[in-house]
Amino acid sequence: MAAFIKVESNRNVEEAIYDQTILAGDGWIHELLPGQVLRIVDVAGNQAADTLFYDADRPEDHYSAVATIAAQGNIYLSTGSVLRSESGAELLEIVADTCGRHDTVGGSCSAESNTVRYSHDKLHMHNCRDTFMLQLSKWQGDFSKRDLAPNINFFMNVPVTPEGGLQFADGVSFPGAYVEMKSLRRTLALISNCPQLNNPCNAYNPTPVRVLIWEQ
Repeated sequence: MAAFIKVESNRNVEEAIYDQTILAGDGWIHELLPGQVLRIVDVAGNQAADTLFYDADRPEDHYSAVATIAAQGNIYLSTGSVLRSESGAELLEIVADTCGRHDTVGGSCSAESNTVRYSHDKLHMHNCRDTFMLQLSKWQGDFSKRDLAPNINFFMNVPVTPEGGLQFADGVSFPGAYVEMKSLRRTLALISNCPQLNNPCNAYNPTPVRVLIWEQ
């Protein structure tokens, strides 16, 4: 895998047109216009922000991990990565990143995966898949579970073993780390600020993330 270079942003927080905190376990949905820049901040460090993107003009054309990985030849995301949809369209480009690496293959937690990975008594636990669906249900459009796809896990560390397996390891992020993306078309952004308590993706302590938007 190619090495990634951490790149800081020159954007000032005071100039952002939008600034909101997503509490641990909560969700967020918002439309980005072409040229707008979205920053996701890992406020306390080691938090996982499960994220999906949709072409706002064709919501059925959602972010594709396969298309994105194939185009860049790397399973991890960082500065310079272009996030592509199922059709291959360019949705966003990562223009700054102080964390250095983000997961594309670990997926989101769900009631079903919590029981399979951990134990049957975890079925009731809050999970990202349900948060995704709750946020989509509030948005105009006819979204269903079929519109959920393998998502990005910003700030999450999921190394691939030599045997091809996945490890949900301690995070590589830190308090105040951020990733910044420029929207290349009208894009719908969907975030579930992961409530996971069963693996170390967030040090067993879910914390807030912050989202900011600039015009350029």
